[in-house]
Amino acid sequence: WYPLWDAGLKLGHQVGTVDQLLKVGGEAVEMATSLLAARTVAGDAELVEALAVGALDQWQARSRQNLDRLQESVAERHARYGEVAFLLEPDLKEARGGLRDVHNLLWVEQATVPILREAESAGLAAAFETLLAVRVELHRLTAKRSDQLLLELQDEVAKALDLTDADVLMSEVSAAGRTIAWTGEGAARRTRRAARRRGPARVLAGIRRQEVAAGLILDDGRLELTDEADLSDPLLMLRCAVTAARHGGYLQRSSLERLADHAVPLSNPWPDEARELFVELLAVGLDAVPVIEDLDHVGLFVLLVPEWEPCRSRPQRNAYHRFTVDRHLMEAAAEASRLVDRVDRPDLLLVGALLHDIGKGYPGDHTEVGVELLQAIAPRMGFGADDADLLVAMVRYHLLLPDVATRRDLDDDGTIRQVAEAVDDPLLLRLLAALTEADSIATGPSAWSTWKASLVRELVERTSHVLGGGDVGDVVARSFPDASQQALLDEGAFTVRGDGDTLTVVAADRPGTFSKVAGVLALNGADVVEASAHSEHGRALSVFRVRQVLGGSPDWPRIEDQVDRALVGRLALSARIGDRSRTYRPIRLTARPARPTVTVDNSSSATATVLEVTCPDGVGVIYRITRAFTELEIHIVRARAQTLGSDVVGAFYVRDSYGAKVTDSEHLAEIEMLVLWSVSVDL
Repeated sequence: WYPLWDAGLKLGHQVGTVDQLLKVGGEAVEMATSLLAARTVAGDAELVEALAVGALDQWQARSRQNLDRLQESVAERHARYGEVAFLLEPDLKEARGGLRDVHNLLWVEQATVPILREAESAGLAAAFETLLAVRVELHRLTAKRSDQLLLELQDEVAKALDLTDADVLMSEVSAAGRTIAWTGEGAARRTRRAARRRGPARVLAGIRRQEVAAGLILDDGRLELTDEADLSDPLLMLRCAVTAARHGGYLQRSSLERLADHAVPLSNPWPDEARELFVELLAVGLDAVPVIEDLDHVGLFVLLVPEWEPCRSRPQRNAYHRFTVDRHLMEAAAEASRLVDRVDRPDLLLVGALLHDIGKGYPGDHTEVGVELLQAIAPRMGFGADDADLLVAMVRYHLLLPDVATRRDLDDDGTIRQVAEAVDDPLLLRLLAALTEADSIATGPSAWSTWKASLVRELVERTSHVLGGGDVGDVVARSFPDASQQALLDEGAFTVRGDGDTLTVVAADRPGTFSKVAGVLALNGADVVEASAHSEHGRALSVFRVRQVLGGSPDWPRIEDQVDRALVGRLALSARIGDRSRTYRPIRLTARPARPTVTVDNSSSATATVLEVTCPDGVGVIYRITRAFTELEIHIVRARAQTLGSDVVGAFYVRDSYGAKVTDSEHLAEIEMLVLWSVSVDL
């Protein structure tokens, strides 16, 4: 073995007699499956044959026990590694839908009668070859045994395989992973059913089997088409899908194939019953997701929504989104099903949630493309003109509430007026509010938080008041500074106080205070997510709300001490942040980091200019931006920052040195130049 190890090859080894090895194989499923692949490399071929035959005989003799252990092992592996189809950096071997799952299917077949159907085998083989080719190139590029397709390697692997780009690569990887997972799930279902038929549960088979509709039999969660099913009925597919989803079940694979072989397109526009069944399917929620995926796998879902096809298995390639585009849309609809009681038109909410990102499958701005697509899809589904307009508006404004809530000052009456003018309909506002929550939760764990939910809720309540005829002044009374903060300011004493997730600073009103505090927070692994500033009588109040990026609570005593030193010029902030940024390089979480941009908005607020900065995340980003503002005598009134995967979007309400909005074009150009330079260079 030593020459192989010296060559860097991974090799498991064990020495023993045939009986000893079989004994170990009888105790450990990993050893048992390894022995099934035993073959002669050198030495006594008859001895190896005896081992191989004995291993297979033992595997088959203990098939029930082995399959139970194998199923447990597979479940543990999937829980640990996730799914090939949806991960930003999938493990090509161990994740669900990976190469190990194909091996698992072969082991199951060796323990029982063949479980793979002929229609599945060809697709499985092609998917296996796709992942194997990617894995081989990955090993070649890294010169080591690594099965995780890291983001930084995806472009190189794509090039090695002569693919256009990494998006194409990851789309193929996702599609292959879904095929393997889909085939494996079907085989597992058949194996479990076969085991139940052999066991004590077989006496309940007749009880479990029931006719749920004409031509439809539900048998222990599996929906089957009988010979009496009317395959010429264009609504049969939807009826089957709704029935399976409502019972938390699935469609029999052979029945799926019959539906696909005899698919009858719906008329244009759809009949009312088709639209009602489609909405009913979406209303089931999470149990509808695997049913829709089954329909899509055999080409049935695109018969309903042809525009869906470019979204299938389309990767989003950033850590902010945990799913491919198509799966994200299914999950968004499922999340929306929990929120239907909040709106007057559940049907519009569900369909809007399913289609809000449909434009991501096409070139161009996904919102603009989505609007064009919905203008065709909604009438085809049989929605009337007014309802179609609402669906189009849901797509057009699906990012309005979360963007405004997290990037604009909700205490500014201009913000509320702007949203009210855009939405201009209480029904649409409620639909957008529910869609925002469903979309965010379906996006990923970092896309929805208590803080974001409270901001969206506050924005919706204030906008609703205005749409109902109320005065905007009733809902935007200035809340900063509050009474306790004003009291601190009136006292005039230098104050640095950290509590919970908030840091409050009262100091002399000097340029750079905001920037220095942001720098200290960055040194301590805390991201600024919201900040407000107010000054009067030569004193400045700054309040920062932070998110601890390294876990735990902020070390407020340490931060308070460093803020004190920084504000009196006794802390080398730039040097320290530069050292930290070189030591803690951010993990790449996005395939294409944002190109730094500065957007000027002089219409949202009557009293301040909004400068929105988008750039890749990194240590001290807010410090760099605000230090640039200080150099150009720009004063920050309020700020909000949001991390989206590997990118940061910061919105800064600013005024010039005279306390006015920044309107001079030359001044704005200098601000843009310095900010872009500041976020692009190392300190």
